[in-house]
Amino acid sequence: MFFDPETWVAIAFVILMVVFGYLGVFKKAMVALDHRADRIKAELDDATRLKQEAAKVLADYKARTATAEREAADIIANAKSEAERIATEAKAKVEDFVARRTKTAESKIALAEAQALADVRAAAAEAAVQAASTILSQSVKGQVADDLLAKGITEVRQKLN
Repeated sequence: MFFDPETWVAIAFVILMVVFGYLGVFKKAMVALDHRADRIKAELDDATRLKQEAAKVLADYKARTATAEREAADIIANAKSEAERIATEAKAKVEDFVARRTKTAESKIALAEAQALADVRAAAAEAAVQAASTILSQSVKGQVADDLLAKGITEVRQKLN
């Protein structure tokens, strides 16, 4: 048994373990493992806290996004209603403008017609006076002709104008 190499390895192992126990290597290893476990636990707690904070931030951004989308929809709806109102007002203004222009044009046309009619009457009266004067001057002579001619011209002018 003492000549077996496995026996000496076992004896050396036991002696090494006793020396380690005497020097406190096991306690130091346990303390180091405990510190490492504490550090890992702290990191896990920190990671959990960060995950919760990230979830809160994500929820906050989702709420802000939803609010922004609602506000954008409200703005779009208001813009559409404002555009429709402006279009309706513009249409009413254009229709009013066209009606006023049409009325103005009709009154100008009526005035032009009245003026043209007056011009035609005046021209007709003048032509009638000229014709009457020519006919009367050729057929009637003397003072009677002059009196009749003056009286006739005056009456024609009064009636035609």
